[in-house]
Amino acid sequence: MDYGVPAALGVAPELMEEVSTGTTIMACVYDGGVVLGADSRTSTGNYVANRASDKITQVMDNVWMCRSGSAADTQNVCAFVKNAVEEHGIMSGSDEPGMADVKLVANVTMQIAYRNKDRLSAGMIIAGWDRRAGPQVFGIPLGGSLEKCDFTLGGSGSAYITGFCDDTWKPGMSREEAEAWIRRAISIAISRDASSGGVIRLVTIHEKGAEKQMFEPAQHPLAYDELPVIRREEVVA
Repeated sequence: MDYGVPAALGVAPELMEEVSTGTTIMACVYDGGVVLGADSRTSTGNYVANRASDKITQVMDNVWMCRSGSAADTQNVCAFVKNAVEEHGIMSGSDEPGMADVKLVANVTMQIAYRNKDRLSAGMIIAGWDRRAGPQVFGIPLGGSLEKCDFTLGGSGSAYITGFCDDTWKPGMSREEAEAWIRRAISIAISRDASSGGVIRLVTIHEKGAEKQMFEPAQHPLAYDELPVIRREEVVA
């Protein structure tokens, strides 16, 4: 028996599909911290369900997660990891409430992703700074593997910028250079990948804390042959 929504209701088929963060996410280490970046487009099939979603989620004060894949899957994984790490901190008597080892958070995330690999559509990046090992970035792609790296990419837009990132990556970048590099890479992905778009969000984590930034489409660095975004006030004028 079919319990689906009657066609008479006029619900478009793409609106009944799973919400997916077909996306561009990335993170890198710089001299003193890490930078995480993501676009903001969330889609259901060919329909843009949210053009300003936030795919960079705080796990602990010093550790954040970039999410790609199913929005529901990654949101629930992040919530579970946050609860598990907080419980571990309480049981171990941590003297830094709200803080955690970046590697611990990455390993907990990996364990959940791997043990549920047949039921999850979730690709994640864990990045942060801790007193034990400094700035760290871990990639956890679909399937639940784990790799520590200087920079990593994820989501549908990553296929368009892998070569660019390999060619332009520089070890030991300053914070300003790292932020500009990630903005440039994501702007290229947005210009080529139909599933990536909206604003560019950045989170920079260092010894003193975490800072968030948001850049509107008119502020994106233009890719080759891309037309500039015209602000509404400029059209009115």
